[in-house]
Amino acid sequence: MHADLLDRPLGLRLLWAGLGALTVAFHLGLIFYGLVPNLISRPLHMALALPWILIFASAAGAKRISGMALTFIGVAACLWIAFNQSALSDQYGFLENDFQIGLAAVLILIVLEAARRAIGWPLPTVAAIALLYALFGQYIPGEFGHSGTPLKSFLGTLTIAEGGLWGSLTGVSVSVVAIFVIFGAFLNAGEAGQGFMNVATAAAGRLKGGAAKVSVLSSALFGSISGSASANVASTGAITLPAMTKLGYPKRLAAATEAVASSGGQIMPPLMGAGAFVMVELTGVPYTGVMAAAFLPALLYFVAVWVGINVYATKFDLRPVAAEDRPPARDVAITALFFLVPFSVLMWGMFVSKVTPQYAACIATLVGAAMLALDSRLQPDWRRTVLRVEHALVTAGRQVAMIASIILCASLIIGVLSITGLGVKITSLILSGSGGLLWPSLLLTAVACLVLGMEVPTTAAYVICVSVAGPALIELGLAPLQAHLFVFWYALLSTITPPVCGAVFIAAGMIAENWLKVALTAMALGVGLYVVPMGMIANPGLIGFADDPLTALLSFLKIAVGLTALSYGIIGDRPVWQKAALIATGGVIVFLALPV
Repeated sequence: MHADLLDRPLGLRLLWAGLGALTVAFHLGLIFYGLVPNLISRPLHMALALPWILIFASAAGAKRISGMALTFIGVAACLWIAFNQSALSDQYGFLENDFQIGLAAVLILIVLEAARRAIGWPLPTVAAIALLYALFGQYIPGEFGHSGTPLKSFLGTLTIAEGGLWGSLTGVSVSVVAIFVIFGAFLNAGEAGQGFMNVATAAAGRLKGGAAKVSVLSSALFGSISGSASANVASTGAITLPAMTKLGYPKRLAAATEAVASSGGQIMPPLMGAGAFVMVELTGVPYTGVMAAAFLPALLYFVAVWVGINVYATKFDLRPVAAEDRPPARDVAITALFFLVPFSVLMWGMFVSKVTPQYAACIATLVGAAMLALDSRLQPDWRRTVLRVEHALVTAGRQVAMIASIILCASLIIGVLSITGLGVKITSLILSGSGGLLWPSLLLTAVACLVLGMEVPTTAAYVICVSVAGPALIELGLAPLQAHLFVFWYALLSTITPPVCGAVFIAAGMIAENWLKVALTAMALGVGLYVVPMGMIANPGLIGFADDPLTALLSFLKIAVGLTALSYGIIGDRPVWQKAALIATGGVIVFLALPV
């Protein structure tokens, strides 16, 4: 349970739990309502998100009061759009009067402020610069100027049509991402989190470097549904970091292991930090196809981390988890059910019944909610169940709102790129700057992803980067899904790469270690994050598991061998010439194409 919520009066707790219940009911209900117009569902999605961002997360005082005022205005504006959607759809994105212009301006400003309060200045600053470019870009000389767009048409396209705030990205947030976020909230409110830890400890605890390997497995399992590196570090790290330090692990290694393992959760299907669903929308590839393509590369990432831990375990003589600290088999079997049963329902729905991912997730959520009544002894406790449901509802409301604030702000940027043609111009710049060659274009894209990802959440960095670099990479011969996976992986670089590395900062803070030491260790452990995306380009068969499993598995094994050599070369205690030889050999193996 959120400590900040338990400290609040009962009336406020009921209010927020009620709003959480309304958020859950609205999003799950959309699956069963039938066809709801986009100009109704998407503004209501924003209306439900605003109180969580502008009021719930605000401290008392002026910030809380301003948050209430902005929420009232923003919700009213969203409701006006929803109630008038039929008339607005006949305007084709053109505002008719001063009231509508004012309404559009208010909506845009509130979206920027909500994103600022949710995730800080960088993303709304980028969005504000994009908006200024759209409004005044006609005064910029040369290739990067534009011919200008009428104010009523520009603002209308962003706010009363489906070319900005209510575009396809927001549609993904409403109809798919929110469903899986709700699923994760209900799963984690019960015994599933402990189940992840128990399974990981039972599977890896007895191995050399076992505590670190428990961190890797638990973070992969938890991260596959949490979709957030920061949430992953905070949750699994609270258990794994003390366990590692107790066994004598160097602090920098313990923190780096947690940061690297937690970052990997964002590339591990099924959720992939909401990226999987955005990828479905942008590429047109079915969700199951994205999952199949993403699975082997994600596994390679964790293989590299596992090998790195083995090398460190030899270097520091790291002990396994003591037998008395490992859970009994009965506890493992029972707590595993709390995530295996909902996951099995999810997979059965998608792959056996062939229903949509969101429908399957909805049914799995209902199963997970029912299991909140039971503890690890399979005993019911109704008071605890009520607290768990409250926790799940509040967590769902907050997390849906957080993603909504990011997606809505990113949608403004995507809208400007489309309206002004700036995206096409940047694509042309990448093509000309790389001399029309693929590998220089990939390196330019990687640098852009790293820079943008430093202060922007992974999903938003991916969306913006792929909007401008994706067309260039596709034009140079990459398959759309290949280009999108490449950009998505490199949007994650900044979680462990200085100067701004969010997952490292959190893990280092939790264990009181110098963040730069942790970052350098994390980069060595997480070498797969830098190499696997390039390996996907050199070995396109790696992401073709659904179509050609044999080639995909051969590519997987080849890259795994290369990553093993790289890890031993980077981390191992060897003479410099041996380290250089291992690194060179690993690079050749990864990038050498399979014989056809």
